[in-house]
Amino acid sequence: MNFDFSDDQKMLKEQVRKFLGDKSPLSVTRRILEGNESHAKEVWKGLVDMGLTGTAIPEAYGGLGLGALELCVIAEELGRAVAATPFSSSVYLASEAIKLYGTEKQKQTWLPKLAAGEIIGTLAISEGTHAASPRNIETAFAGGKLNGTKMPVPDGDIADVAVVVVNSGGTGEQAISLAIVDLKGAGVTCEVLRTIDPTRGHASITFKDAPAELMGPAGKGWSQLSRVLDGAAVLFAFEQVGGSEAAIEMARDYSLERYAFGRQIGSYQAIKHKLADMYVKKELAKSNAYFGAMMLNDEGAELPEAAAASRIAGSDAYVFAAQESLQTHGGIGYTWEADTQFHYRRAKLLALTLGSSAQWKEKLATRLEAKNAA
Repeated sequence: MNFDFSDDQKMLKEQVRKFLGDKSPLSVTRRILEGNESHAKEVWKGLVDMGLTGTAIPEAYGGLGLGALELCVIAEELGRAVAATPFSSSVYLASEAIKLYGTEKQKQTWLPKLAAGEIIGTLAISEGTHAASPRNIETAFAGGKLNGTKMPVPDGDIADVAVVVVNSGGTGEQAISLAIVDLKGAGVTCEVLRTIDPTRGHASITFKDAPAELMGPAGKGWSQLSRVLDGAAVLFAFEQVGGSEAAIEMARDYSLERYAFGRQIGSYQAIKHKLADMYVKKELAKSNAYFGAMMLNDEGAELPEAAAASRIAGSDAYVFAAQESLQTHGGIGYTWEADTQFHYRRAKLLALTLGSSAQWKEKLATRLEAKNAA
């Protein structure tokens, strides 16, 4: 069995890496961090012009009609570049949710625009710092209107459309549905939130009698959300693998050029062990991500477990690599001028996007118990 990507997918990966290397170096990420821009618009436009926003959207809706594996190789390169774009919110979350669970009319309305990059989408789940569950979703849908507040919403400050997790009435999981909302319509207000990584915007979005449509039958939203998050977990894991590799390379290169007491610091055992530990965690994350990609591409029965494992290993590897890279740089690594901060910021942010590692560990344990009991 071949677990590697195809030649065409590797070629796509190389093209995306070349584009991001030219158009999205860390100097661009720094510009977004230090300025007032919401995202790197020229990088986003370039991704759109390459057709990448429509990668997994069927050709019937204006996309390229490719699959999950192509998204995985793109995600890895976006993570490596610490790209300041809303790609994950619009492509992994909003587009996938609408593609999987939208009505035919909703697909025809929104997917061509998302594929063409004419609009940006997002997924609104959380309603505060607590973990979202069927018991605490209070944003209400009734009579075609939406009321409540979602925060933090990734890229909510620039998104045009949102798939929103709502309480449509009832109890337990049967009370939860997915609704689609035009964020530029009436009854929607947005407030930008500050996070550890300002290069990826977040917002608090309040709905007051905002017009909305349910996606599919009412009461199916929690299971639908779980599937969307499982797919996104695999894609984020690839971002984390890409970021881990870049952080390791940054630490390695510095250890070869920095001298202390007349020797390269990379020749000291302490630095060698740091780099080796970073590499081991990254390889573990990569193996989990590859298995997750196979399950996602084939809609395999083990996708729930594979997605959770990918998510846990990816978060652990990237946070560790970012921290150890910073440590390898010594005192200079803590300064504003050092580029180590970009991976540290992004690693911490991605570790909480879609829910914390603790939540995914609980999911993994629950899913394994259910599988073993079957």
